[in-house]
Parts: sequence; C-alpha cells; structure tokens
Amino acid sequence: MMKMKAIKLTQPCKASELVPTTVEIPELKPGYALIKVKAFGVNESEVTSRKGESSSDFKYPRILGIEGVGVIDKVNPGSSFKVGQKVATMMGGMGRAIDGSYAEYMLIKEKNLIPFESNLDWSIIGALPEMLQTAYGSISQGLHIKKDDVLLVRGGSSTVGLMASVLAHHLGAKVIATTRNEKKLATMKDLGIDYPLLDNSAFVEEVKKIAPAKVDKVLELVGFSTLFQDMSLVKEGGYTCFTGALGGKWTLDNFSPFMIPTGIFLTSYAGEAKDLPTKYFNQILQLIEEHKLTVPIAKVYHGLTEVGEAQANLESGKFSGKHVVVL
Repeated sequence: MMKMKAIKLTQPCKASELVPTTVEIPELKPGYALIKVKAFGVNESEVTSRKGESSSDFKYPRILGIEGVGVIDKVNPGSSFKVGQKVATMMGGMGRAIDGSYAEYMLIKEKNLIPFESNLDWSIIGALPEMLQTAYGSISQGLHIKKDDVLLVRGGSSTVGLMASVLAHHLGAKVIATTRNEKKLATMKDLGIDYPLLDNSAFVEEVKKIAPAKVDKVLELVGFSTLFQDMSLVKEGGYTCFTGALGGKWTLDNFSPFMIPTGIFLTSYAGEAKDLPTKYFNQILQLIEEHKLTVPIAKVYHGLTEVGEAQANLESGKFSGKHVVVL
C-alpha cells in the first residue's frame, strides 16, 4: 500500500497536538475519485470535532477537513472526470462520517466534486468552497437577494458573513453587517461592506438610522439569541434566513409560529456541494481574477504541520476572514 501524511485523530486533543502521521492512501472505489489535495480552509466545525464535541455523525478515528481543493489523481474507467483536472469539494460527510481533507490525498464521491479552471493561487481557491457555498445558498435560495435590497448580516465578521456581504454587494444590494469586535470594522469596510456596525446596545438604533423604512432581508448567523430582534427590523414581505448559530443556540424550547412577526418570511439554509453550481463557482473565480471580487482571507499556512496553528488562530477570534492551509 502507498502511504501519505495526514492529520488523523483517535481522540479529542488540543490544537497543538494536531500533528501529521503516516497513513495509507485510500483505495479507489466505484463512484469515487482520488484527489491530490492542494489546499483546504479551516472551519469552526473542525475545531468542535477536534474537541470531541461534534454531533453523532462524527466518529473517531477520523481525518478532519470538511472542504478541500486539488487535482484528480485517479478515476474509474468511464468517469466524466480526468486525471489532472482541478476540483473543489465540501460537506457530504467529509471530516465527520468519512475522512476529509487534512491529508495529502482524499477519496471523494464524484457527485460531490465541482470541476473548475483557474490560474488563481491555491490559497485563494482553497478559501472558497464551504464559505462560498453557504454564502451563495443563503443569499440566493434563502433570501433571493436583488439589486437595491437592504441586507442586514448579523454575524457579519464571520467567514460566511463576510463572503455573503461581498456577494450581495456585488449584486447591487446595500449591506449592513455586524461584528462584536471593533478591530474588525476596518477590514469589513475594505471588503466593500457599506455599513459595518458594532454589535452593541446601540445596534438597533443604528440600523433604524441607516434603514428608517426597515431592512428588506436578514441573514442570521448568530442564532436564536438574536433572531427575533433581527426579524423586528425587517419590513413586511421581507425575508430572514437562518443559516448559522455563532452564539451556539441552534434550537428554541416552546417555539410558537406566532413568534414570527406578521408578514415576515422565515427560512433557512444548510447546503451541500450540489447546491453550488459549477458555472457559478467558475464565474466567481473569474471575478476574483479580474479583481472585481475580494476573498476574505485571514492567513495562509503551509503544510500539514501548520494546521494546529491555523486552528488555534481561528479559535482565538482575533482574525477576520478564512484560515487556509496550502500543501
């Protein structure tokens, strides 16, 4: 059997204990492709898994990593993919129910692969899959964002919040995005967010000043702790999309539909690779190449030995944007 380096967890550990070990390269199976990993983003859910706090679909031993980009190394006869082709992937049980991207190679179902062509650096492409899929799904399927909409992104300095703000701004929406960290406001402004707002006791009044007629849409990334406050800021016929719970509160006891304000639509988004169209992924790469869109990247790391540092930095909350590991 051929060997590779990977970060394989057998039990909960500290970020500093994320060290590469030698494991076998996965063998090709029908319906799958073997990918040589070039880069991957580091995500909150992987920190949760490392700590042993994931939901029941996560099992040890496990190679972490819910997303990755790379080059096809092996395919089955008759596959629509070709060796050497560039692909992106995310979700589909990666890094949770099946081994993920914190490795030199990953075995992925072909239906979860997004082919692309780009000469961008792997560090930029590696930042995109999960962040772009969630942001795109939220603003398209969840919120139907269009030109001149006023969008409030609650949890706007998170990676998904930043990406959704960038995409919505590109579509011609006016974006109000929140952060609890004053130091992140400048980065948000640099990315083109129209109104970066500090999430403090004056938040509601500030939103009312910016949008006296209320906002058209809300992307909820903080969770139930702020959902009802945010829905009170939406005009009649407007949408609120629940995508994340950075505050940790995903569910609510004794929920009643009458808690939703009359005439306000409450929806949600939790997507997979299939929800990010290949055409759209390639369009975004083109816009980035043309400097019409900026990818929010916090820091780039090199090699599996730096994964621990990436997770520690993500956990610190001091950075804006995505942490990306390039192999």
